[in-house]
Amino acid sequence: VQFVESGGGMVEPGGSLRLSCAASGFTFSSYAMSWVRQVPGKGPEWVSSINTGGGDTSYVDSVKGRFTISRDNAKNSLYLQMNSLKPEDTALYYCTRLGDLSRIGRGTQVTVSS
Repeated sequence: VQFVESGGGMVEPGGSLRLSCAASGFTFSSYAMSWVRQVPGKGPEWVSSINTGGGDTSYVDSVKGRFTISRDNAKNSLYLQMNSLKPEDTALYYCTRLGDLSRIGRGTQVTVSS
């Protein structure tokens, strides 16, 4: 199993970023997927999940209405569109299979600061 996350960066509050995750080593289309974030010194926080077909999504309350998760099974890829970013969204973001909070890939750093 391998995940390669990308798309992070530094943005000002109110800005947007689109994260991508390229998955390999398993049948991507057969697994529900999640985005998880972690701040140094704190435990991982589940952010969002999507079912295998992409039609069912869920979000932690703090990002509802601002983040949108999506997937492209033909490309073995997972995405997270993040709008109206806040400083408290600053974290290392990574993708996982649903139910697993452990980080396999390097993740991608998102920093929201003025």
